[in-house]
Amino acid sequence: MLNFTDIAEAAERLKGYALPTPILESDRLNENLHGRLLIKPENLQRTGSFKFRGAFNKISKLSKNERAAGVVAFSSGNHAQGVAAAAKILSIKATIVMPSDAPSIKIENTKSYGAEVVLYQRSDGNRVEVTQEIVAKTGAVLIPPYDDPDIMAGQGTIGLEFAKQADGLGVSLEILAGPCSGGGMIGGCALALHSLSPTTKIYSVEPEFYDDTALSLAAGKRIKISPTQNSICDALLLETPGHITFEVNQQLLTKGLSVSDAETERAMKTAFREFKIVLEPGGAVALAAVLEGLLNIEGKTAGVVCTGGNVDPETFRKALAPE
Repeated sequence: MLNFTDIAEAAERLKGYALPTPILESDRLNENLHGRLLIKPENLQRTGSFKFRGAFNKISKLSKNERAAGVVAFSSGNHAQGVAAAAKILSIKATIVMPSDAPSIKIENTKSYGAEVVLYQRSDGNRVEVTQEIVAKTGAVLIPPYDDPDIMAGQGTIGLEFAKQADGLGVSLEILAGPCSGGGMIGGCALALHSLSPTTKIYSVEPEFYDDTALSLAAGKRIKISPTQNSICDALLLETPGHITFEVNQQLLTKGLSVSDAETERAMKTAFREFKIVLEPGGAVALAAVLEGLLNIEGKTAGVVCTGGNVDPETFRKALAPE
């Protein structure tokens, strides 16, 4: 099972490649929330999201023969860009399978890193089949988006970094909240904090109607959902948690929460106003949970991971529009 040593080793591999993202806070928000809110803006990471960390950690460990065969991944956008950028740095061919309705900024950015993009119809649900065909034809190595120890270890460096930065401020994180899709990022962070700050309570946050991790945690087993409504959080639209990720999250997470699209848009607007950062919907859900009072931080120091900022202009304009 993944452990803290794996995360520490991933942090060493990422040195000089992944950016150590800062901690941000707002006196005004702290006053309104009656607590101390620390934001870790992974939208400032390479490729505009946290996904670069896991992708680079995984790809950098490939053998010479595996690198020669290239890599393939399926993603709605952020993992796609992370894999494409990591592969470019390491001079490896990358093929990315993406849904045709992914935000255009994510598709274009992925292409800009030199990856070949293969589009599929999300409604057909055939991304795995398309990816498997590429693997069979080319021998390329599949780089999973979350359910993989090396990916989780890379994402877990966020938690390691966050805990050390908080310590540098003379505080401990009593709460940590982060967006959740497959569960790799929040699970990796939970493992890091379990060693560095074992009393920290950790919460996953998902979009309303796509709260498979929250439901699974409550049920004590992996639940598959059948959403009947869509969400603006394109990066977080999953129907069931990963096997490896849920094993970790079931042990270490305090609870799973969910937020509406309207709450998410308000968080995007607040992040822009208070921190001068651009967040995509999926990157803002944990912040929304705190701002909307779903996660009470009164009298506490809370950390929130804002995972990405790859948002189409129209979606961002809508979030900033007067209510």
